[in-house]
Amino acid sequence: MSLVPDINREVLKRTIARARERNIVLPTFAQQKDPGLVPDDIAERLKNVGLWDVDPANLFRITWKNEPVEHGGGFNDGNWIEFPRAITGVDTTIIGIVGNWFPTGVHKVGAAYGCLVPKLVTGNFDPETQKAVWPSTGNYCRGGAYDCALLACPAVAILPEGMSRERFDWLEQIGTDEIIATPGTESNVKEIYDKCWELTHERGDGIVIFNQFAEFGNAIWHYQMTGSIVEEIYRKHYSEGRRLSGYVSATGSAGTIAAGDYLRTQHPGIRVVATEALQCPTLLEFGFGEHRIEGIGDKHIPWIHNVRNTNLVAAIDDEQTMQLMRLFNEDAGRDCLLGEGVDESMLESLGLLGISSICNLVAAIKTAHYYDMDGRDVIFTPLTDAMSMYSSRMQEMTETHGKYDTRLAERHYARYLQGITTDHLRELNYADQKALHNFKYFTWVEQQGKTSDELRQLWDEDFWKQIFSQDVVDEWDRLIEAFNE
Repeated sequence: MSLVPDINREVLKRTIARARERNIVLPTFAQQKDPGLVPDDIAERLKNVGLWDVDPANLFRITWKNEPVEHGGGFNDGNWIEFPRAITGVDTTIIGIVGNWFPTGVHKVGAAYGCLVPKLVTGNFDPETQKAVWPSTGNYCRGGAYDCALLACPAVAILPEGMSRERFDWLEQIGTDEIIATPGTESNVKEIYDKCWELTHERGDGIVIFNQFAEFGNAIWHYQMTGSIVEEIYRKHYSEGRRLSGYVSATGSAGTIAAGDYLRTQHPGIRVVATEALQCPTLLEFGFGEHRIEGIGDKHIPWIHNVRNTNLVAAIDDEQTMQLMRLFNEDAGRDCLLGEGVDESMLESLGLLGISSICNLVAAIKTAHYYDMDGRDVIFTPLTDAMSMYSSRMQEMTETHGKYDTRLAERHYARYLQGITTDHLRELNYADQKALHNFKYFTWVEQQGKTSDELRQLWDEDFWKQIFSQDVVDEWDRLIEAFNE
């Protein structure tokens, strides 16, 4: 298959003129991976731009390597947290790469960029006559709407009505053209797909749907950017006398977990772990349900998930993540952690973990236990967003469970951190991986218009080598450079 579509010269000419009028310059994938390649005039311009400002210069902040400041920051070597044994209870080094310092506070702006820009620079999306539709369980539509705001493209955000109020408020504040709330909560992905089909029938060519669960640009962006930042941090800071043994990621749209495909090329023995909610155990036992771990949609296997590269499934109880959210952020919880040996600087960093980040941390600890890892082992996991998106959830927990006190904090520390075990894990052999792959049929062939031959193609290891080939992003970068010129 070709990941570089045919060029529509007429549309491209109009889009270039539109970008020129608005002083929009597109970053290449190479510049997002290595901001040292960013032009000096752009870097200078960013000194006067806030991290979340709707300014086209912030396209160049779609990188893991932003200086962790809210205004005027430059670039660094990445942002990460090394969790102490007082939190993890294991000797294994567990590292979380921090997504909070992307514009919008989440790396989904990168996944959205990887989906949108290849179509933009080939004239396959026309911002003059079409709207970009971003089906999502929350953060992806925020990323897509933000990218569109920077690129002067009209956007339609689709997300479940039960997602946090902060998401809807933010989408309104940046002037998203349309915000569509679908029935349900985190687990109701099919309802999002149904709305996409409805819009397609109603509007035809007036929209382009950027479905993160099926757009390979999502996985390619994470393979290139998330995979490489993990490798760089490991090589520079953690490789001496140790080994990169695990990469843990909630599946969601299966974009972020594609970093594991990159890491496999560097570390063949790495364990790639897919995390999901126990209340909706799709990968664990082909199950269904509803859960509260915002950021990880489920009840199906995303089209872009290369399940041949997944070694372990970890299902996490959403009650555990919600109570750890309180432990990490309430005064009584932080006092408890301080008493257990967690230092002040780490306590301040815990606000960088949103609900799905806490889920990933718990899964990483389970992984260390399951594989009998020790002090020689290093596990990386993404901290996809921070608590800034969940203050309403904190309020709801207080209303439901009452004031958080010392007694609750001590119980939750013992049960939900120090008491982490290897329950609700599923190690995947070849037959298990093939079964999960075949499970895609019921969503993608029966419902979403894919063919059985396309599904068979996804089982071919050479297919994924082609998808993740450096040649693909090199060609995209060539087109981006031509667009800018």
